[in-house]
Amino acid sequence: MEVIDMNAICARDALLVVDIQNDFCSGGSLAVGEGESIIPVVNGLIERFQAVGAPVVYSRDWHPVDHGSFAAQGGPWPPHCVAGTRGAAFHNALRVDLHPWIIDKATGHDEALSNFDGTDLADKLRARNIGRVFVVGLATDYCVRATALDALALGFETVVVTDAVRAVEVRGGDGRRALDEIAAAGGNLIDSAALPLS
Repeated sequence: MEVIDMNAICARDALLVVDIQNDFCSGGSLAVGEGESIIPVVNGLIERFQAVGAPVVYSRDWHPVDHGSFAAQGGPWPPHCVAGTRGAAFHNALRVDLHPWIIDKATGHDEALSNFDGTDLADKLRARNIGRVFVVGLATDYCVRATALDALALGFETVVVTDAVRAVEVRGGDGRRALDEIAAAGGNLIDSAALPLS
């Protein structure tokens, strides 16, 4: 893993907090194993990014009741993150400001895993002259993977903080394969311990 020089962290960097929602944590309808265990690490990163003036963007699945990924519509998953429900809410341990920057995705019938798919996130990041994004959250092998790969394709330098993500692991090793794919596409993989942000 590459060591990133955090002296360069500034308002041109952004932290993308992906889908840390109740349905993806313990007791949720599509819980990621140990999903909530990353929250203390993510909260520390949020605090540190805010301290240096770098924006924090929270994403959430915000599905209609008949979303195409649900089993009743022929998809692979149980109903989850239905807009306005408790399952779609951010986990209550996650640090969320009073007026957060939130990206809602997969709000129509079709699946949209990436924070950039069907949203204006790329345009808003560019409007703020963001050049580098750090990706954390759930799940490594789905929405984190898709978000990181899209960020790279859109020209953003991209860093995945590996102890601040967790995988679904439908097949054993899916999380590792996702990280390897991100690295092969030009992304950086780093542990939060290598991010001396304060």
